[in-house]
Amino acid sequence: MAPKKRRRGKHIPQRTCIGCRTVSSKWELIRIVRTPDGVQIDPTRRLPGRGAYLHANRACWEAAFKRRAFARALRTTLTQADIQRLRAFMETLPAEELPREEPESEANGG
Repeated sequence: MAPKKRRRGKHIPQRTCIGCRTVSSKWELIRIVRTPDGVQIDPTRRLPGRGAYLHANRACWEAAFKRRAFARALRTTLTQADIQRLRAFMETLPAEELPREEPESEANGG
């Protein structure tokens, strides 16, 4: 007799935020893409080109600028126009704190 197959839940793609370095669902993050025309925001998450992901809060974006994570993740040199475009978009985001992980002793109730 054949063993029963267990049905798995739907696969949820995971991506790492280049600002805070936490792993989240791809759908919770904003995609930045390198195109031949420069670096731009990809609201549809479907543009061709090398991409990087960030949370939709200003703290993650500021951390990414501070760490120079955009250029490293996209494997390119950002032009002043790219930087201005990204900073203008960052100003429209809410100013939340970086997500923080709880210490293990607090997470276990002790």
